[in-house]
Amino acid sequence: MTALTKRSDRFTEADIDHEIVVMRVDNGEFFSLSGTSAAIWRLIDGHRDRAALLDALAEEFDGDRAVIAADVDEFLTRLRGTGLLVD
Repeated sequence: MTALTKRSDRFTEADIDHEIVVMRVDNGEFFSLSGTSAAIWRLIDGHRDRAALLDALAEEFDGDRAVIAADVDEFLTRLRGTGLLVD
């Protein structure tokens, strides 16, 4: 499977008090990421594919892999929809 990669040319980000604030540079749209969404965002490093991402999250959160997979897929869909992930 293909590694998940952020479109770094489309956003800037700041880590503020356990929250990641992401701003699209082309339209100024802001996204606030915390908890699981922040963990997923941090793990998208251009080296991990979806399976590796799920493995890391399942280990970190000690949760049900099927539930984690559903949450990850929903979040990745949102990121793709906003143009922040390379397709």
